[in-house]
Amino acid sequence: MALKATIYKADLQIADMDRNYYQDHTLTIARHPSETDERVMIRVLAFALHASEALAFTKGLFDTDEPDLWEKDLTGALKTWIEVGQPDDKRIMKASARAERVFVYSYSAASQVWFKGLAGKLARAHNVTIVNVPAEASQALAALAKRGMQLQVTVQDGQAWITDGADTVLIEREFWHGGP
Repeated sequence: MALKATIYKADLQIADMDRNYYQDHTLTIARHPSETDERVMIRVLAFALHASEALAFTKGLFDTDEPDLWEKDLTGALKTWIEVGQPDDKRIMKASARAERVFVYSYSAASQVWFKGLAGKLARAHNVTIVNVPAEASQALAALAKRGMQLQVTVQDGQAWITDGADTVLIEREFWHGGP
């Protein structure tokens, strides 16, 4: 018998001063049986940093042809493709050909080794941005994970603060390829 997804619900209040985006979102997140709280929360962070009415979680780990999040325009064309983790160069280049913008959020202590093997292969991928979330910050973010969450996200000057009312995590993103 296959294991089923665990459902997480998050009420997200976003105040993104860098993009002048102020909105509340109610998210339903399916956590794959092999997924960690850390990865779930990096997906929530990616959502908050790119939030729009059209941004949506996909089947992600349940379907290898889809990213973790995407944004489509009204015609169904892919505007934004967002991956979490350490995808291989072929997957990133495929995404680069399919979407206007591609973002990869890496977050583990092994991310530097992964990126060194990838960096030279991204030269022609001008629409790809590789963002690293330092391991300490991603682990602190994982501590906020609950099946029912009330989170406030504030983004200013490239920094993001996420709080559940009791604890606050500062995220200082590192842009390894592409830019903000």
